[in-house]
Amino acid sequence: MYHRVMTGDELRTTARKLTYDDFLSFPDDGRRHELIDGDHYVTPSPSERHQKVSVRLVRCLDEYLESSRVGVVYHAPFDVVMSNHDVVEPDLLVILDEQRHVLTEKHVRGAPAIVIEILSPGTRRRDETLKRQLYARAGVREYWMLDPDRESVEICRQAGSGLLDTAASLSAARGDVLTSPLLPGFSVELSRLFERRQG
Repeated sequence: MYHRVMTGDELRTTARKLTYDDFLSFPDDGRRHELIDGDHYVTPSPSERHQKVSVRLVRCLDEYLESSRVGVVYHAPFDVVMSNHDVVEPDLLVILDEQRHVLTEKHVRGAPAIVIEILSPGTRRRDETLKRQLYARAGVREYWMLDPDRESVEICRQAGSGLLDTAASLSAARGDVLTSPLLPGFSVELSRLFERRQG
């Protein structure tokens, strides 16, 4: 049986769309396996810089959500099943209290309120195009794309058109602060999020 496997932005020919059942048979090899429109994408383990930014943001979100009691945050690997042909593992995701019905013991089945991807050279194009389109179709309310190299964040929001429109482009160099109307009172300075510590 032949199917498409993509690493980074590489494309290969496919014989058929893969399903969630196929996804469950993928190897547990330390890499991120995802299905987008039935195509299999494989991403290598993230870089040290990626991991630092991810840990900092998950700490900030977890601290806020623990005190506000409005939702929960999860980090990869945690499967998000958006359809039988779309299974992704975002870097981080936020489930608000009113949508806890999408949580199961094994995965999320449906659209999280907020999905967060940390861009890397191998996944940038996929995160900015295919995943943005998928998250829009699935009903994700906000999509945050963090760019550690540029020390910036692009926030996209549902605009009632079935698209995720860019709502804000933030930069650490400008002293911008990350906030969200979905998370009242939450804020984190980008300079803190992207801080490059020595040693």
